[in-house]
Amino acid sequence: MPKKLVISLGLLAAVAVVGALWANSSPSPLPSDAKADLLVVNKSQRQLLAYSHGQLLRSYRVSLGREPAGPKIREGDRKTPEGNYLIDSHNPKSSFHQALHVSYPSTVDVARAKAGSYDPGGEIMVHGIHNGFGWIGKAHRHVDWTTGCIAVTDPEIEELYRIAPDGTRIEIRP
Repeated sequence: MPKKLVISLGLLAAVAVVGALWANSSPSPLPSDAKADLLVVNKSQRQLLAYSHGQLLRSYRVSLGREPAGPKIREGDRKTPEGNYLIDSHNPKSSFHQALHVSYPSTVDVARAKAGSYDPGGEIMVHGIHNGFGWIGKAHRHVDWTTGCIAVTDPEIEELYRIAPDGTRIEIRP
């Protein structure tokens, strides 16, 4: 077997073991009746906070778009938007392990894009790991890897999917 392939397989196995260990260190689940009314994403801290009536329910570590600094301006810029939006739909058949659709672009985002003669983009989601790669677990957090979405582990998106109904506000901050 070529040396390069052996090293790659060894690295892949190490990542899988670390991911599995991290995946098993999850906090206890929130109560079945827990509902969030606000999600706050602090991009600079790589953190998503879920609140209910002003009380913090849970904090999640996230990965963002590959170019995380600054607000999303146009399609393809690989930035995560900044602003006030809503979770406007749930997608159980996403190519990622469940997804919550964010109502980006807002009317302000569309107006800015129109003034600049470009497409603001869309399809911004809070989602889990790409289907088939859930074994990566928390290891995904070491790199901003999405095209503008907010990524959490598969168990975390399952919890967010359950506690954040359509209409939940989401504030995405620098």
